[in-house]
Amino acid sequence: MPDALTREAPRLVSAEVPATLAAALAPAWLTQVLGRTVRSAEAVEVIRTVATKVRFVVTFEDGGQGAYCLKGLLDVDEMTARGGPTCVLEADFYGRLAQFVDCTVPDCIATVIDRERQQAVTVMRDLIVQGAVFCSALDSFSADDALSSLGQIAHLHARSAVLTEFTWIRPRLSQLAEMRYVTPETLQELLDGPRGDGLPRSVRDAPRLIAALKALAARDASRPQFLVHGDAHAGNVFRWNRGMGLIDWQLLQHGGWALDVAYHINAVLPPALAEAEERHLLREYLAMMRGHGLTMPDEDEAWLQYREAAIYGFYLWSITRRVDPPIIVEFVDRLGKAVARHESHALLGL
Repeated sequence: MPDALTREAPRLVSAEVPATLAAALAPAWLTQVLGRTVRSAEAVEVIRTVATKVRFVVTFEDGGQGAYCLKGLLDVDEMTARGGPTCVLEADFYGRLAQFVDCTVPDCIATVIDRERQQAVTVMRDLIVQGAVFCSALDSFSADDALSSLGQIAHLHARSAVLTEFTWIRPRLSQLAEMRYVTPETLQELLDGPRGDGLPRSVRDAPRLIAALKALAARDASRPQFLVHGDAHAGNVFRWNRGMGLIDWQLLQHGGWALDVAYHINAVLPPALAEAEERHLLREYLAMMRGHGLTMPDEDEAWLQYREAAIYGFYLWSITRRVDPPIIVEFVDRLGKAVARHESHALLGL
């Protein structure tokens, strides 16, 4: 087992996973989860995307109070509930892995997991009460901001030796490449909509994109594997007095380092700024990783892998549906322009 850092593991609570917001805020259930008798709980903010995030305040029987945030699939339809395995994966990150990585993440109090039903909720301390500010998906990052957030990604990647122990972390890219429910016809319909406006026809070609993803998955599997966040856009970054931190571990995976780096740079920076700064940011990331003691490719090989990996983030956002349309449109545009600029399809033999 790898060495743990100073972060404590959260409590793994044996309780029913709530399916509704009302059940999640029930004092009896929270008493089980928090290990203290809860008199009442009040929601402060409810954010519903695919998963629901609830900031809430509890009053304990002894009169004390606590501010927390809970994340899970609450009040969702049957189709959305099928995403439960991603909530289990995130709960496992906090319960089994977070204590071994030294990027900044929320302080998790407890996880509740139903492995048979593949549902889970994660209860964390409310970082906003502690002064944190969560970035929105479309926050405007400067190059210095991107360098800071890349530092967090480098901290995560630097702990990739844990993969030898945590074999439950899977290669998500290969799973995406074999996915059947997003057909070429469905993807083409999405790319022909507003999200594809402004991109060249060659980039909006669904069969070509699917083939490129398969080619990237094959190449990526043959390269050294890293502990990868998998969804490192600005909306999954927070800022506070300790710098930046990362949230949302539902796409945790192992894969090539460039999956995170190419996605992150091109998602958080507007295309013109990404084009101007990406080689510098890539060099800085490689230097950080070598500073952590890892062997990394030389600059030319790293640049090649970076350019190929732009396909990953572009595909993720091209198939996305349950997010506000303006966010989808912006990310498909940013990431699609990166794919066009880097000729990622051609690099992958297409």
